[in-house]
Amino acid sequence: MNSQFTKIVRIFLGIVLLFSGANKFFEFLPNPEADFLDSFGEVSYLLTFVGALEILIAGLLLAKKWVAFSLILLAPISINILLFHLYVHPSTIAPAVVIGLFNAILIYKHWPQYRPLFM
Repeated sequence: MNSQFTKIVRIFLGIVLLFSGANKFFEFLPNPEADFLDSFGEVSYLLTFVGALEILIAGLLLAKKWVAFSLILLAPISINILLFHLYVHPSTIAPAVVIGLFNAILIYKHWPQYRPLFM
């Protein structure tokens, strides 16, 4: 796979995660499903934790440090983003598909680093 292409994918994914994680703290982007997210009031640490993890992963991707590790951390988050948009707000599923696809592309690119886990 072209390294220039994967570099662009990695940087774009890092920027998207940085904005998404920062939005969980500062709420500068509109939230179409505020009622659903307000139901997390009893477990308010959840969105804070996910936001901090997204910012951490974004920093690792943008700095090109521990990319394979950050992609594995991102895998369950991107699956949950996809499922959230699929079941709760299907009209905005396109960005979730892009995040999942970019994560899959980068995992494929770094697959030799994961190979020892399956041997």
